[in-house]
Amino acid sequence: MKFIKYAIAILFVALIVLMAFATYMEQQHGTAFVAQHIYHTLWFCALWGILTTLAIIYIINRKLNRRLPIFMLHGAFVVILIGSAITYFTGKEGKIHLREGVAENTFLEQASGQMLPLPFSLTLKSFQITCYPGTDTPSDFVSTVTCQSPNDSKVVNAEISMNNILRHHGYRFYQDGFDPDHKGTTLSVNHDPWGTAITYIGYLLLALSMTLTLISRKESFRRLLSSPALRRGSVLFVLAAPMLTAHAEDVPTINAEKAKIVARYQVVYNSRVVPLNTVATDFLQKIYGRHSYKGLSAEQVLYGWIARPDAWKSQRFIQIKHAPLRQRLGITGEYAAMEELFDANGKYKLMPMVHEEQKKDAMGKAIKELDEKAGLILMLTSNTLFTPLAPTSPRLSDTRVEAEIIYNKIPATKILFIVNLVMGILTFILLMANTSIGRWRRARHMAHVASVAVFGASFAFALLTYALRWYVGGRVPLSNGYETMLLMALLLMAITLTIHRRFPYLLPFGFLLSGFTLLVSHLGSMNPQITPLMPVLHSPLLSIHVSVIMTAYALLALMAMQGAFALWLMRDKTPRRRRALIDQVTTLNRVMLFPSVFLLAVGIFLGAVWANVSWGKYWSWDPKETWALITLMAYAVPLHRQSLPLARRDKQFNIYITCAFLCVLMTFFGVNYFLGGMHAYA
Repeated sequence: MKFIKYAIAILFVALIVLMAFATYMEQQHGTAFVAQHIYHTLWFCALWGILTTLAIIYIINRKLNRRLPIFMLHGAFVVILIGSAITYFTGKEGKIHLREGVAENTFLEQASGQMLPLPFSLTLKSFQITCYPGTDTPSDFVSTVTCQSPNDSKVVNAEISMNNILRHHGYRFYQDGFDPDHKGTTLSVNHDPWGTAITYIGYLLLALSMTLTLISRKESFRRLLSSPALRRGSVLFVLAAPMLTAHAEDVPTINAEKAKIVARYQVVYNSRVVPLNTVATDFLQKIYGRHSYKGLSAEQVLYGWIARPDAWKSQRFIQIKHAPLRQRLGITGEYAAMEELFDANGKYKLMPMVHEEQKKDAMGKAIKELDEKAGLILMLTSNTLFTPLAPTSPRLSDTRVEAEIIYNKIPATKILFIVNLVMGILTFILLMANTSIGRWRRARHMAHVASVAVFGASFAFALLTYALRWYVGGRVPLSNGYETMLLMALLLMAITLTIHRRFPYLLPFGFLLSGFTLLVSHLGSMNPQITPLMPVLHSPLLSIHVSVIMTAYALLALMAMQGAFALWLMRDKTPRRRRALIDQVTTLNRVMLFPSVFLLAVGIFLGAVWANVSWGKYWSWDPKETWALITLMAYAVPLHRQSLPLARRDKQFNIYITCAFLCVLMTFFGVNYFLGGMHAYA
């Protein structure tokens, strides 16, 4: 048994390392390279097969069938892997190209490069691109086709669009591409009658087993919930608040009253119908880095550039943060005038540096950023940054316009991250002091009440901001990094508010984690644009998948902070009073580990179902998918307390939980910034 146990551990770790290495190799050599040399090789499948076989032997030897929830949980993963193997060995994937009126009954298989027959023929009747109202941005791609079998006179008519597939005789067809003349379409073809069905059975079995694991009185989760350590409490806290400023100077533009009228003009910008206030706010924030310029509003600045570019090009308006780039351009101070980006002969100074934009060093990023800022100004002055709304196009209601203007004016994430971080630092300092000082009980209670009130107000403000963005954008805000980070901050605050009465020491962690999350959101997009959804994101599974994943990440973030806190408490010989707090923090971490891992698993497999519905593959080894799986596997390790002595020791457990959060950071941030892939928009 020991040999099998060690073999499972070695294989488990080896697969994690191998998958992490594969994502790096994909960034270096491309998706096709890692597919050919790692993911789609027999030896990679064999490693998973050996791990599964050893796991089954271990389960039988340990007689886990006597513990139904645990037996079903491990069995579910075995079923999922079996389904994946069947898909790999028997499934067929490919593409079929259709032209209007021409029947096709073969498709090009992706793996072999051969043309394979279909048991029926497909004929394209029409192809259409539908756009968002008032814009030329596609909202969907729709192929209308007919299916006819050779021995059947019956003709089946169907529409194929994003997230709306055609199923016929065991084959599934997905919208993949189209011809430039809109007279032809390319469809992805998938034939996997057994593998997908077995994998889905595994997903359902997994959901059932996780539910049973959480509610069974015989399992660890219920025993931990009834632990005496979770009934003990602790104390805290205090408050703080931020500020904003502006000043004025004469430059050619419209007056403030006219600017208020202009702000409500409706235009098409960034593939969306918006009030001109949105264009102006984005323009000013992205180029100048603030919400006003010399006391002028965003609309006054925008109008000034449109009407009098000759006067404005001498204004030191373009922010250049990178000092070495300013030095290369001969610019003093943090801001440059547009005319300073051109030499005496009118040549663009950045032109010789354009090739450096591809570099990922600080200079390359600074050149690219400055080039984009200059490009935005040139687009504005040449009337291509936005277009007036056509008289016949649908218009926004006055309420929607007013809501968007209000949203643009409030620097919500800036206010929230300042308040939460300041409160987090103060309450954390007081928490540290409280572990050593037992006096001033009344003062501590008043500080605690005040800090809870601030936290509640912060949560309410964040929720209002999110709801306002939802209303303004006309969709659930879950499609980009800014929105998912805002959701994660909301979830962190909601979780903290829900359980802070029982575990008061969580309040500083809730402040700090939500504050850092909001800071990242603020830095990543100083004033993020609200854009229409990509067509593939039009699915109800989007909000469910992202919400579940982000809830799991929020729990894992709280666990990492608690783990670090527990390790700080263990720094020396532990007094009895501090020992009780260590027990409480560690036990709560063990409790939170179950729902966080289960939610992460559910989120991953919901994403797989969505992927299967959208483009015919429930797993494609995209870097984001792969790192999510690595994170799941990493956090599954400490769940095995009976098999792993290290997971039973408080100090080692908290060290592991704290370090494991690096996997979450890599999954959410590292993949986006270093690896890319299909999920780069997220």
